[in-house]
Amino acid sequence: MQTRTLGKNGPAVSALGLGCMGMSWAYGATAADADEAIATIHHALDRGLNVLDTADVYGPHTNEELVGKAIRGRREQAFIATKFGIVPHPTDPAQRVANGRPDYVRSSCDASLKRLGIDTIDLYYQHRVDINVPIEDTVGAMAELVAAGKVRHLGLSEASGATLERACKVHPIAALQSEFSLWTRDPQGNGMLDACRRLGVSLVAYSPLGRGFLTGAIRSPDDFDAGDYRRGSPRFVGDNFSRNLQLVEQVRSLAADKGCSPAQLALAWVLAQGEEVIAIPGTKQRSRLDENLGALDVRLGAAELKALDAMFPPDAAAGERYAGAMMHMVNV
Repeated sequence: MQTRTLGKNGPAVSALGLGCMGMSWAYGATAADADEAIATIHHALDRGLNVLDTADVYGPHTNEELVGKAIRGRREQAFIATKFGIVPHPTDPAQRVANGRPDYVRSSCDASLKRLGIDTIDLYYQHRVDINVPIEDTVGAMAELVAAGKVRHLGLSEASGATLERACKVHPIAALQSEFSLWTRDPQGNGMLDACRRLGVSLVAYSPLGRGFLTGAIRSPDDFDAGDYRRGSPRFVGDNFSRNLQLVEQVRSLAADKGCSPAQLALAWVLAQGEEVIAIPGTKQRSRLDENLGALDVRLGAAELKALDAMFPPDAAAGERYAGAMMHMVNV
């Protein structure tokens, strides 16, 4: 397993991690897949992949419980990353808001530890920045968790470079998580990736396969299960779907020439963006996990990287990556 150093002086972790969200949330009916999801986590650990990414909002709560069940008896093999800070809107439960209050940070950590069945969280993220609470206050509370031995490393998710810099003055930040893929190039254009390099912070790329679209397996909106949130996500509806499918066809063509799958090509591109980048593609199937791990053997030359950059300029994807208010919670 290829490894990368987490943050400036952190541990070596697998270059590819496993996003666990879809095992129990967001992508349609999943209850029947719980056994396969746990088997996938076990298979990941067997293959040397150790970064398991979850959050309290996934379910809510059920994803942490699933991960906790999966790592029982195998805790020493797993590097557990979880998150706090996305909560239901007080007057509209269908909407989400950020909560970074120090008392909430502390209570959320205790609840996550209990659901995961562990004594210490390896990497604890603020899931979204709360604009109503100074980042210094939130990270200060997170730092207290490190001092108490409840958390080993701190992270932020979808924070701007400026916010990251302020946070690092309070306590070292090991990782900044952001959506990053061929069709979401935001971290390269908004200063996020540059800030990570300057401050010695790892960039953890979630949805590096474009929420599954870059695998080439999604050919129609009908491919989504009932209840799959992508049915209403801007990039997957109407003309946007058709336009984005044309982008995927280019990935399929280049992957065929390369002798790899579209997913492997897309992941190889993410990992080629720098040694500070770690990718956490999500899957709940062992076969897909093995396919993703095959990306570690794909080497992209300068000409191939240039071709992919030309195919996917920053504004190539049609549609916003989130609907409505959720877009106001990124790069904050």
